[in-house]
Amino acid sequence: MIQVAGGVYLERCLEPTWNEMYGSAGRAAAALGSVSKNVLLHTRLHKSLERQFEAVAGSYGFEYRNEPSDQIIGFAYTHCLSTPFITPRHIRQEPALQVSGDIVLRFGMMESTVIVHGERVVYDPQAAESPEHFNTNGSTAKHLAVVVNGYELKCLTGLDDPKAGAEQLLATGAEIVVVKMASRGCLVLQADQESMVPAYQTEFVWSIGSGDVFAAAFTYFWAEMGKSPAEAADMASRSAARYCNTMSLPLLSAERLREEPLRPLPLPVGRRKVYLAGPFFNLTQRWLVEEARSQLLAQGLQVFSPLHEIGPGPAEVVAKADLQGLDDCDRILALVDGGDVGTIFEVGYAKANNIPVVAFSQNMPEEDLKMLSGTDCLIVKDFVTAIYKTSWLSGGPS
Repeated sequence: MIQVAGGVYLERCLEPTWNEMYGSAGRAAAALGSVSKNVLLHTRLHKSLERQFEAVAGSYGFEYRNEPSDQIIGFAYTHCLSTPFITPRHIRQEPALQVSGDIVLRFGMMESTVIVHGERVVYDPQAAESPEHFNTNGSTAKHLAVVVNGYELKCLTGLDDPKAGAEQLLATGAEIVVVKMASRGCLVLQADQESMVPAYQTEFVWSIGSGDVFAAAFTYFWAEMGKSPAEAADMASRSAARYCNTMSLPLLSAERLREEPLRPLPLPVGRRKVYLAGPFFNLTQRWLVEEARSQLLAQGLQVFSPLHEIGPGPAEVVAKADLQGLDDCDRILALVDGGDVGTIFEVGYAKANNIPVVAFSQNMPEEDLKMLSGTDCLIVKDFVTAIYKTSWLSGGPS
């Protein structure tokens, strides 16, 4: 039996549209339901939501044990990379959940902590602020694997370097540390072994819950199926990629995962400096430019934004400065909705200079995109996917 412990929360997203009840633990249990022998979820859920969640549990074939809460916690996103608006604004801390078993997957929770005693335990702290160390609350594990992203690792250790941070977690009692590093894949560290596992490319990127799926898959393949930590992490990376691409659960078996048309992401190359092209003449346009710039920076890219680097000015000054900035970049993300003349000119200049182009467009007619599609610009309709596709480009000649 795999026991999953953590939160079940309401989730809403504007673009793409999403209105579901999962949370970290709920999604992990759903992911595990059809592949694991027996899955039991421990959570806190408001009684008014139990009937709705019973349908989720029934669909995915897991059982759950609820210690009722008087709080309904929800996450609302503009898009799946945006910072969510969390309700209620002040979440009251409730008594700890207590879980013991041979295999336990423990998530950090908004409203509680989980005290775990287990044989094989996977811990994913998943906290927006101040994640706690596994044993801070008295939890114990004979074999402990900690799965973290870079932000959580920095919060737990104060270190930016993934290997140094993972080594510190090993020193505090973990047997295995898996550090997720976005497009660079993940580092799997043990006392006597170090492995790198790739991330996998997808056509579409839905990121809400991808970490939950990764942790669930790692737990299944390592703790229940007995695979090595590196192989389990690879299966987890494949599982997360499939989920990002399809927005669907549950997990697949190792055999079926290997049949999925997934390609490892190559390591980032080039200067990784992106030219952000797009109009900024009204509030809507400026918001999109600001949001795109913020998300590109979060991907580790350098960004040249004419709005931020040059600003308004006379044509003879702005045009020259913008093209100099474009010459210094090795990729371009163009926000082409509306057919802004300056943006289209910058795309043409980039193609003439062999600089790869990602064009984000949700509502331009296909006929208006003919020159872009005919010159191998990558046209993407989803905002988050456009951000990732830009990050994944191998770069141009600069």
